Amino acid sequence: MPLSTLELPFRMGQILLENGAEISRVQETMERVARAYNIEGFDVYVLTNSIFATASEDGVSHSTTFRYVPGTTVHLGRIMAVNQLSREIAEGLHTPEEALMRLEGIKSISYSPLPARVLCCAAGSAAFSFLFGGGPLDSLVAFFCGVVLELYLDFADRKGMSKFLKNLSSSALVTLCGAAFFLMGLGQNMDKIIIGSIIRLVPGVALTNSIRDFFSGDYLSGAIRMLDAFLVGGCIAVGVGFVIKALSVLTGGALL
Repeated sequence: MPLSTLELPFRMGQILLENGAEISRVQETMERVARAYNIEGFDVYVLTNSIFATASEDGVSHSTTFRYVPGTTVHLGRIMAVNQLSREIAEGLHTPEEALMRLEGIKSISYSPLPARVLCCAAGSAAFSFLFGGGPLDSLVAFFCGVVLELYLDFADRKGMSKFLKNLSSSALVTLCGAAFFLMGLGQNMDKIIIGSIIRLVPGVALTNSIRDFFSGDYLSGAIRMLDAFLVGGCIAVGVGFVIKALSVLTGGALL
């Protein structure tokens, strides 16, 4: 069995897992590719941060492989590209070597440029602030808070900051930014400003994937992802609450 044939489903599964795909999608893709290349006795077990797989040749165990995936982000473009590649492989359009070359290109698909991410974060913050009952001025403040938030998140990613510390500090920063505008008389509802500004941090994809994992019978992975989502939500709450409490004490309750 060529090394590239056995390595291919592993790399595809790893890319999917690293970029936020649900467990059932990862397993199904790896099994589909293994069948397409006639890898015998291929069994795979996927968790939120690791992949285990075995394969056999002529009834004899050929390989037992483990791969650790330390952390995940969300990149739907890479997930879509791997899904498309798996369909093409199932149709017999690529050799293993050609598919591996395609995977290298998929891994290099970049995120949106920083200006676009900043604009989307700011616009989303303003829209959600208005959606939750804020006025036009609250939405404008949330817009500027969204700009600050995305710039800080980009800085934290480049510095390799841990996920929990990043969410804790960024939620505190965006609350401090909104409070500064509010104390200057810009904005009418402090709560609506904060709600709109922190939407970018809410772990919606992780929570959705955990529920999908539960429905697919992957209870361990679903529980791990749900716990992760709750911990991230707790970090956001602590960051916001700490700043609100500190500023309320310092300003004599002006934020209430």
